[in-house]
Amino acid sequence: MVPGELAARSLTYGPAGVTAPGEQQWSAPAGRRAYERSVLVGQGDECWGQAKAALLSWGVKTRSGFAVEPASGADPGVRNGADYWLLAAVGPLRIREPARVIAVVDRPDRCGFAYGTLEGHPVSGEEAFVLHRDEDGVVRLTLRSVTAPGSGRWRLAFPAVLVAQRRYRRRYARALAEG
Repeated sequence: MVPGELAARSLTYGPAGVTAPGEQQWSAPAGRRAYERSVLVGQGDECWGQAKAALLSWGVKTRSGFAVEPASGADPGVRNGADYWLLAAVGPLRIREPARVIAVVDRPDRCGFAYGTLEGHPVSGEEAFVLHRDEDGVVRLTLRSVTAPGSGRWRLAFPAVLVAQRRYRRRYARALAEG
C-alpha cells in the first residue's frame, strides 16, 4: 500500500452526501439503484451504547465479513474525510474496495456514517449505516445506498456484484442485533 494512494483518488459519483445519514428522509438521484431498509437492533440505553460503539468502529462491516484498513495507518474508527480499504471475501476471491467516509453523525438519538466509493471500487455510489432510537428506547439500524456499475472490468461484473451486495446487506441487517 502506497501512503497517500487513496487520497489522490476521486469519488466515482456526485454529489457526495446523497444518502443523508443525518436526516430521517432522503431522496436518491435519478439513474442509480436506491436502497433503504430499517431493522430492529434492540431496546434500551445499554443496547444503544453497545450498538453505537460497534457502528462507529466499523462493526457493521467487520461483523459482516469485511476487514477494514485505514489508508493512512491512523485510528481505525470511522472518521469523516478519511480513506479506507474495505476488504471483502467472496468465495475464494479477496476484493479491495477503496472508500472515503463523507459524513459522520453523532447525536443523542442518531449516529452513523456514509462512505463513498473511490476509483477502483466494484460499484459507483454511496452507502450509509444509521443507528437511531425512538422515544421508547427502541433502537433500529437503517441501511441506505445508491449504486451504479463501477468502471472498467467491474462494469462487466456488475450482475455478480449485485448478488454479493444483497448477501452482504442481509449480514449488515444482523450485525448489530442484540442476542
